Amino acid sequence: MLDWPKQARRMAPARTAPEIMTASEPQSAKPLFSYRKYWAHRFGVAPFLPMTRAEMEALGWDSCDIVLVTGDAYIDHPSFGMAIVGRLLEAQGFRVGIIAQPDWRDASAFRALGKPNLFFGITSGNMDSMVNRYTSDRRLRHNDSYTPNGEGGKRPDRAVVVYAQRAREAFPDRPIVLGGIEASLRRIAHYDYWSDKVRRSILLDAKADLLLYGNAERALVEVAHRIARRGLDQDFSDIRGLAFARSATPEGWTEAPADDLDDASEGRRRGAAGSDEESVVIRLPAYEQVREDREAYARASRVLHKESNPGNARPLTQRHGDRDVWLTAPPIPLTMPEMDAVYELPFARAPHPAYEGAKIPAWEMIRHSVTIMRGCFGGCSFCSITEHEGRIIQSRSEGSILREIETIRDKTEGFTGVISDIGGPTANMYRLACKDRETEALCRRPSCVYPDICKNLNTSHDPLIQLYRKARALPGIKKVMVASGVRYDLAVKSPAYVRELVEHHVGGYLKIAPEHTEEGPLSKMMKPGIGSYDRFKQLFDAAARAANKDYFLIPYFIAAHPGTTDEDMMNLALWLKRNKYRADQVQTYLPSPMALSTAMYHSGFNPLKPVRRGASEPVDAVKGLRQRRLHKAFLRYHDPENWPLLREALKAMGRADLIGPGKHQLVPSWQPAGTGKAGEGRRLPQKGGPRPQTRKFVTKGV
Repeated sequence: MLDWPKQARRMAPARTAPEIMTASEPQSAKPLFSYRKYWAHRFGVAPFLPMTRAEMEALGWDSCDIVLVTGDAYIDHPSFGMAIVGRLLEAQGFRVGIIAQPDWRDASAFRALGKPNLFFGITSGNMDSMVNRYTSDRRLRHNDSYTPNGEGGKRPDRAVVVYAQRAREAFPDRPIVLGGIEASLRRIAHYDYWSDKVRRSILLDAKADLLLYGNAERALVEVAHRIARRGLDQDFSDIRGLAFARSATPEGWTEAPADDLDDASEGRRRGAAGSDEESVVIRLPAYEQVREDREAYARASRVLHKESNPGNARPLTQRHGDRDVWLTAPPIPLTMPEMDAVYELPFARAPHPAYEGAKIPAWEMIRHSVTIMRGCFGGCSFCSITEHEGRIIQSRSEGSILREIETIRDKTEGFTGVISDIGGPTANMYRLACKDRETEALCRRPSCVYPDICKNLNTSHDPLIQLYRKARALPGIKKVMVASGVRYDLAVKSPAYVRELVEHHVGGYLKIAPEHTEEGPLSKMMKPGIGSYDRFKQLFDAAARAANKDYFLIPYFIAAHPGTTDEDMMNLALWLKRNKYRADQVQTYLPSPMALSTAMYHSGFNPLKPVRRGASEPVDAVKGLRQRRLHKAFLRYHDPENWPLLREALKAMGRADLIGPGKHQLVPSWQPAGTGKAGEGRRLPQKGGPRPQTRKFVTKGV
């Protein structure tokens, strides 16, 4: 049994009261592979989960127990969520079929495998379908990395809702269970960037029965076995990581309003709510309220993120019309043996044979990579990793990782001896955790590394260094690359790790993400100051010189994040020029569902600080197309196409001194022919001076 530490029954010191509070002790988790297998386990393991009736018949099946519908091509590999879900359910004894990228315009595609005996499991795939289909400027993307030959248009907008509707049309009496990142990040009322409005919980829009959020292996297995025993006519409220609709709060529960969770009187308020902390549920502002009241939206977002630690989080409920959407507490993380068992399920480690001859870009990228951990305690306000996978790092054992590398070496077609990546959401959080489990279970900090690295965090990179060394020592392994993003403020705590990385695991350049240079936007992103980047760069450059290697850092930056001013972007552009960086690809902020940054963008308030009526901290959001274009143009200050816009902005900002030919100036006063606004052309030569020559500019990263 996985036992979490007993909670301390005392309040934290007054100065940390908003961060650490008494909470109910989470239940022990039933081991993932301890369930009695469903009777259909006698059919054994399928080489691939079937996508057609012919494949089912070849396996001796007359029906599927569970049919999974996904917006991605079916690739039987542990980097793809649907493959993990399918193989995990198969290991529990269920017959699982896959409907991948069905034609959503007709319900017949959802009848391809017949009626599932238990339920439909529906996901948009590895990405939110709207993020997958549209750019940050709301322009339609013409390719899809999770589709054969990268073809676009193979999944609908809001895929989870559409797939659920078609599945219901196909078999009205079958339960529908939602999962994956699109469902997870839309589990409560949420701002939708593409429609520019607050939408209901996706559970209700999809008319689904249950929604699994986060890394949902525990909930999935429990739900599947319960439905197999008794169908939907039962209580699921004791399963963590679950959302469902109910008419009202049941007897025995005490509601605590979200309005005053940040008040200094928090302890007294909770005492008044009732002494049985196991029965407290937090009532979020209702959908109708957050739709109309932006400050209420920001408060709901803050409370949701505060109630995210499995060690102390309480259930949440939110009214939608005449029903409540009830969210049980977050799932308890998998243990290391459970992580090993999940990643060592009998994956075919290849795309389904139906795609023979087609190139699937996402598969080509990850086919020789290894996932070593899940989760991220960085808590960056714009990122969905922490929101979906949680802040507690779940790591695999060294032995399991090495066995997977050997499997890639021995069984993956086209392997040349190079592991393309050994990492996860971040490259260097492997086996990092709070030094004290009891402190971890009490903590409500949104990040373990912001504003500073927590004193209770173990930052030793020694286990990761040893893993790297053993991986590259395996026979037949020529190189083990690290392509996952390195959390550089952690890496500087281990110069030995930086040396190991540079000497053996970098191929010319390393990507890292300082995101900005200015304190204003960084404080809203929950990212460290640029000084952390400078310290890492010093270590990186020193290690490269010592190894006699010509390696470079590629820093990533975000334009138009909430809290960013035009002056902030100007200063970032000047920093880029001083450091001789020319960004080829840049990212403009995209408000993804449920992120704290999205709450800032939509509401104009800062949910990283207490949200109280009339006393909330305002945040300016960059919403206008022209200003978003300007912020992006500052990141590409070197591109002549952007010079007219930048010159105009610099003059308006009173910084015309930055226009000219000097090294300290940002853009020249002249314009190459054929670039910029129509009719700008070349500048006229100064009297008595030489005619300027047309220059060619090559945009590249260094």
